[in-house]
Amino acid sequence: MKVAIVGATGLVGRTMMKVLEEQRFPVSELMPVASTASVGKTLLFANRPVSVIGLEEAVSRRPDLALFSAGGGVSLEWAPKFAAQQCVVVDNSSAWRRNKDVPLVVPEVNAADILPDHRIIANPNCSTIQLVMAVAPIHRRYTIRRMVISTYQSVSGSGLNGITQLKDEQNARRPDHPAYPHPIHLNVIPHGGSFEADGYTTEEVKLRFESQKIMHAPAMGITATVVRVPVYGGHSLSVNVETEKPFEVKDIRSMLAETNGIMLTDNTAGNEYPMPLYAEGYDEVFVGRLRRDESLPNALNMWVVADNLRKGAATNAVQIASYMLSMNLLPTR
Repeated sequence: MKVAIVGATGLVGRTMMKVLEEQRFPVSELMPVASTASVGKTLLFANRPVSVIGLEEAVSRRPDLALFSAGGGVSLEWAPKFAAQQCVVVDNSSAWRRNKDVPLVVPEVNAADILPDHRIIANPNCSTIQLVMAVAPIHRRYTIRRMVISTYQSVSGSGLNGITQLKDEQNARRPDHPAYPHPIHLNVIPHGGSFEADGYTTEEVKLRFESQKIMHAPAMGITATVVRVPVYGGHSLSVNVETEKPFEVKDIRSMLAETNGIMLTDNTAGNEYPMPLYAEGYDEVFVGRLRRDESLPNALNMWVVADNLRKGAATNAVQIASYMLSMNLLPTR
């Protein structure tokens, strides 16, 4: 297939290329696409150099599949242009997630939402992906009434500027283009995205809306606090789940251990629990610290960790494409 990576020079774009290689996605021609400043640069794909091209040239080459990770503005303007050429677009920005005609997909949870006429598919927020991976099996069996979430998000979630700010501060340098309004080194910032009138941030709103949409649960109560921590990669979530039906913790533990894409790491006697340091480079979502919340009749606490650049972004996008390929939903020429 002819595959375009829009935003190929960014963190997620480069990871998308890596995942395509690892999963041996059938790429006959790879088109790395980026801004004018990057056109002509050379990237490696499958140990071969490929030249970065611009958006107009990419559309004219009529790719079969385009994986977008270049920001919402680019996606809003250019995704329809690619789709008009019968290209399937999987978009990693927030541009299309609220569009009722665009499926928002985590393949292990709601791949069936993708229909043959869909040409734009939205990739969820990184924290949303790992959250629904962990809680969707619980919701299917016990029906989740409400969730309370606190995130501990790494600086790579803010792109190269986030990583550079942390590195600069660790080396006592003043960042040229800081990603955050405060120092992140030796600090914790309860601020992700921009603040809205009700005091919540856009990242917190995404967790609520996207989880409800993916799990087809508009009435599910969800409240979140997003926090940025001085960790280079990997997002962590503390999740409190209240269900309508009673459960046994051992049953949930067994269910999650058997769930595709989940790695249960829950041996507190051996100090084994999910941590971002050990999730790096993996596509699984790690779940642990499962324990009953004794303050409510049917409530559970859990700790969820994933590599935000892989399952939280690039891997999920490639998995969407792979699912569509397996179901003959990608165009053939």
